[in-house]
Amino acid sequence: MRTDNKTSSHRYARIHTDNKTSVFICVYLWLIPYLSLIPYPWPIAYLWHPSTRLAAGQQAPNRPPIGGIDHLALRVTDIARARAFYRGVLGLAEEQASPAAVYRVGGRQRIVIEPGLRPDEDERLLHLAFATTNLDAVAERLRGAGFEPSSSDAPLCGGHVLRVRDPDGHTIEFVQRDVRNPGGGPAAPAAPPLAVSSRLLHAGLTVQNADAADRFYKETLGFSELWRGGRTDAEVDWINMRVPDGTDYLEYMLVRGPVDRRQRGVLHHVCLLVPDIQEAYESVLARTPASGRGAMAAPSVGRNRRWQLNLYDPDGTRTELMEPHTMR
Repeated sequence: MRTDNKTSSHRYARIHTDNKTSVFICVYLWLIPYLSLIPYPWPIAYLWHPSTRLAAGQQAPNRPPIGGIDHLALRVTDIARARAFYRGVLGLAEEQASPAAVYRVGGRQRIVIEPGLRPDEDERLLHLAFATTNLDAVAERLRGAGFEPSSSDAPLCGGHVLRVRDPDGHTIEFVQRDVRNPGGGPAAPAAPPLAVSSRLLHAGLTVQNADAADRFYKETLGFSELWRGGRTDAEVDWINMRVPDGTDYLEYMLVRGPVDRRQRGVLHHVCLLVPDIQEAYESVLARTPASGRGAMAAPSVGRNRRWQLNLYDPDGTRTELMEPHTMR
């Protein structure tokens, strides 16, 4: 009889433990989409992500620290019209207004808008910048892999920066901000309308050859693949590459030939995270002049099963608004 009681007790303990484990796993899985709203570093995601877990005896990779996207810089034809979109419609705080405009996204990220785009020019992207705590380590790593970075002072971009061309010819910048002057510019003007987002989740760049891009972003800098997908199940058009030390990511926009002006504006894009796509849609719709509302598309569910909304600045550069969680 005592043996039966002991066995029953062990069964109860095992079931009780299993139940607690199940509850923990369920809570963690439920929280995953919402944790993406937290800026880097993101300890739970970082520790649980497969690319960050080391096997027994394996040493950490010898690579520079890259914490996330610092900013995206674009050229525009008319700075006032661009301001009406980034400040007026998106509601982003303006740190600097002239001659270029710098818009803050949350506490650590920015969108930089510079004048000078001619009507006959197709490329609006100037550069994509990533944050690091050690510019020297980034430079050493790049030179060791055969790339040729150059350094310069760029107050508009946050101070001393490192620039290099990726395999597709895009200018990639690395920023180590001065903690005493993190904005790199004067104080912001009067407060704008409520910002539609406080998180720049990803940026998209055209990529002709994914293997060549991987040699730069994955093998040299330590990015890791999060997801890939396409317009149909039979093709791959997009590959999401997570930064080594954060949760922001770069989206490879795979192309297979020449890209015209319209397509370039769609492909070279920025994605802002929003908690509720319907609320975001209603906000930007109310802020958009009546003459432009007819051109706005309604929110839709993307191939990654997330609600999203595409908006375009006056020069045709796309801003994607996206919810953090997938459709259930």
